[in-house]
Amino acid sequence: MKPLVDPVVSLAPEELVRTARHAVLAGIGEEGQRRLAAARVAVVGAGGLGSPVLLALAAAGVGELTVIDDDIVERTNLQRQLMHRVDDIGVPKTASAARAIRDLSPLTRVREETVRLTADNARPLLADAHVVIDGSDTFDTRSAVASATDALGMPLVWGAVQEWSAQATVFWSRPPEGHAPVTLSDVFPADSVGEPPTCAQVGVLGSLCVQVGGMLATEAIKLVTGAGEPLLGRMAVIDALRARQDIVPLTGRTPRA
Repeated sequence: MKPLVDPVVSLAPEELVRTARHAVLAGIGEEGQRRLAAARVAVVGAGGLGSPVLLALAAAGVGELTVIDDDIVERTNLQRQLMHRVDDIGVPKTASAARAIRDLSPLTRVREETVRLTADNARPLLADAHVVIDGSDTFDTRSAVASATDALGMPLVWGAVQEWSAQATVFWSRPPEGHAPVTLSDVFPADSVGEPPTCAQVGVLGSLCVQVGGMLATEAIKLVTGAGEPLLGRMAVIDALRARQDIVPLTGRTPRA
């Protein structure tokens, strides 16, 4: 697939050293690393999925990360939200995320949006991004993110984790030629989905959040650099308790000619 982002002209010497293992990686290389440095990725949610996503993308050298979350760090978060620390309890998750990102990648720009994303503010919050990653935990927020990215025509890297199970995919209303548009509403129509139980009610495996967050970050890296094949038109379904992972085809609209 064609890379989503044009590369910057050059990398700072210290960034060349820090990301040297990408420079020899097939599919990324030095040019791909310059594409990552030019990329703007918005992450909705700095919790169980957002934590590993943001850490992985910062470490990868993404140029700008927008962190959107209105919560503060609580002690119960620390079992699965590995970006935050005990000293961050009571601090906005966006501020804790910004600290972690800068510790890993000093040249990454961080936009802290300490607000709840809604249908009213989603488009202006996401409009400048090349890729959006949704790690939120309510259907209303997921629906608002999906509606905004559909309208903006940008790829939405999407994941969900509950108990021992998880799903991950890429939704895109205007994908490259030859790919069928698949959106959240194609897979989960609004009138067919109720509000899922919360983590407090049924629990969630912390290590599974790390696994799926890593997958979401990898999908974003592939989209930015053009490496490999994204999970477009396919959904990864994980049953961690039984050590099973399946790929399920998704049906969208007619492929672009």
